[in-house]
Formats: sequence, C-alpha cells, structure tokens
Amino acid sequence: MGIQEVKQRFGIIGNSAPLNRAIEVAMQVSPTDLTVLITGESGTGKEVFSKIIHQLSSRKHGPYIAVNCGAIPEGTIDSELFGHEKGSFTGAQGERKGYFEVVNNGTIFLDEVAELPLGTQVRLLRVLETGEFIRVGSSKSIKTNVRVIAATNVNIGEAIEKGKFREDLFYRLNTVPILIPSLRERKEDVHLLFRKFASDCAEKYRMPAVRLSVDAQVLLENYRWRGNIRQLKNTAEQISVIEENREISAETLKKYLPDMDQSSLPMVLGGNRGANDFSERDLLYKILFDVKKDMAEMKGLLYQLVNNGSLSSENITADKFLPVIENKPIYSPEPNVQLHHKNQPVVEDTHHEIIEESLSLGEKELELIKKALEKHKGKRKGAAQELGISERTLYRKIKEYDIKE
Repeated sequence: MGIQEVKQRFGIIGNSAPLNRAIEVAMQVSPTDLTVLITGESGTGKEVFSKIIHQLSSRKHGPYIAVNCGAIPEGTIDSELFGHEKGSFTGAQGERKGYFEVVNNGTIFLDEVAELPLGTQVRLLRVLETGEFIRVGSSKSIKTNVRVIAATNVNIGEAIEKGKFREDLFYRLNTVPILIPSLRERKEDVHLLFRKFASDCAEKYRMPAVRLSVDAQVLLENYRWRGNIRQLKNTAEQISVIEENREISAETLKKYLPDMDQSSLPMVLGGNRGANDFSERDLLYKILFDVKKDMAEMKGLLYQLVNNGSLSSENITADKFLPVIENKPIYSPEPNVQLHHKNQPVVEDTHHEIIEESLSLGEKELELIKKALEKHKGKRKGAAQELGISERTLYRKIKEYDIKE
C-alpha cells in the first residue's frame, strides 16, 4: 500500500514533505510490535496515525482502544488501565478488568501520556518491559500481549527535568518516534484542508460551498493556526454557516482569526515582550517616519531653489543631495529626474558643499526626548505621553543619554 492509498483510506489531506515522512514512518513500523511515541502540537491529528499503525499491523483484527490519560482522575487511572479486585478501595463492589486486560492481542493508544501520575508510570513501565501487570488490590500477576502507542503534545525533555515524567519510561516508549508537523510547517496544505472542511459542511447542511479570494488564501496560509487542524476545521464551519456571501475576502476572514491584528505586527525578538518594548518600538517607527518626511521636504526645497534661480548645477539629481547608506540613497524620486529649470542656464558649481543630515536613531531619539521635555517644562509625565512611551522608559532614556533636566 502506497502513501496516497493510506491518505485516501484514513482521510489525510496534504502533500507536504514533513507529513509524507510521518506517514512513511508509520507504514514502516506497522508490521512490527515496537512501541511508538507520537509527538506534535494539539490538534495535529495524532490519533489518526495510531489507527494507521494498528490497521496496517497483524493486530488489525484484534481490539483497539484510545485512552485519554489526561481525562481520567488520578485516583482511578490505575483501576482504569490495570483493573481492580473487589473491595480494593471504597466503591469497588466487584472485580473489574482494566484496558490492558481487555485489549489483549490488540493495540492501546495512550493519548496525553505525559499526564500520567508517577505511580502509574511505574506500572506502565513494568507492562512494557515484562508484559505483566497487577490489578489494584491483588498480588497476582497477569500476562498481556498489548502493543502500546503513546502520544503527547508537551516537551517530554522539560517534563523529565521537572521530575514529572520518568526518563526510563520515555526511552521505553520512544522506541520509534513519529513527529506530526503543525500547520505552520505545511502551509501548502492549509487551503486544501479548508476546501475539504468547507465542502463537507456544505454537503451536510445542503448549501453552496464557500470560496476564498486570492488575498484570503494568502492570509489563510500565513496565519499561525495555534489550534492546527482542529482550529482550521472550526473556522471553515463557522464561515460556511454564518456568512451569506459565498466569496470570502481577506477582510471577512480576519473576523474569524483570533489576534489577527497583533500577529501581523513586527515583533521584538528575544526576551519578554512587555508594554515598554512596544512603546520603544513605536518610538523608533516615529523617528524613521520623521526622517523620511525630512528627506521629502529637503527634496522639495531644493527643487524650488533651482527653479527660482537660487541654485543650479549640471545634472543635479535628488540622489546627490540625500544621505547614502551602502551606496544607495535612503529616498529617491523617479530615476534621471533633473531638478534644474528647463530655461535656466546650467552653471557648474564646484564650491557648493552639501551637508548630510545624520540618520542615527540614537541622535534622533535624543533630539525627540529633549524637545518633549522642553515643551512640557521638564515634566516627565507629559513628555512621556507626548512620546508615546511609559514614564519609566523615559526615565531610563534620560539616564542613558545623561540628559540634564
């Protein structure tokens, strides 16, 4: 059976390389009895891969059960997995078989395995190493032939360091690792999945399927999708049911994407992002815009001087009057636009000296802070509001630039 047949059989949509690699590993490990640990973010479809491994194995005719370890209370998890004897605890009115006993000769899928209590982890390790377990309240070992497939969306390494997960159990579970890629790692599949979910919803509720405009497709593919496939499916269904217009634009799509405005802003890399970080960033943007405005005004002034006959030069272009970084002007008008008047004789001026304006962000920032303090007569609160930063940030800047108040 090839990859495409597996995708069709289990309803997997997508052609990205990380997804295909995960399917290949699942197909290769299926005929064995090796323990598999499936990792990936929440909503990526880890349970589908456990079903692939079971259905393509020699155990396909045996029982299969999926257990969400995080959904079972800590006090009853041992009883659920390994069973209990009558009277072993309050409420145990009879003996009960656990999942490992019921699924003998089959496959058990332990989802969110990192949520298991440490005591239960010890019992699970014993099953994996010896194939034996003991019911709660019993002293008799019971043999079982169960293949274990585990999955988690947490960083197991960090859980081990914090003492929340046993290292020996991790190595026993991680015999064959399978990493399921997030939607951010398979952008080329996002629109295909959206169309599938929209089509299914349209068929279910007997309505025309929604379509995305080109700009909406770009937005869809570049969104972070923290909830992955689960979030994408919910979004497609919401839009299909709520929107009357079947052609969905980017503006319409934005309404269904949480934190879309924030995610599209440039972010400060590294460290904690607090309110002060964003205020300083906004200040830098303000400085850059002011520099651009100054350059435009300089260009217009020079153009007026030449036209009025106050200044002339041979083939004067705006590039010669603008500061240069790496031999490229910061701002340039249309190429080859001469600034001298067409009726004004061209006189070469070899004595005119051009003074370049400094583009240092530090100098501009210092200048803005001084102007704000002067305007508000040294009152930091008013100056900080004028600059769009916090009073604490302004105080730090005053110390940094050694501004005398």
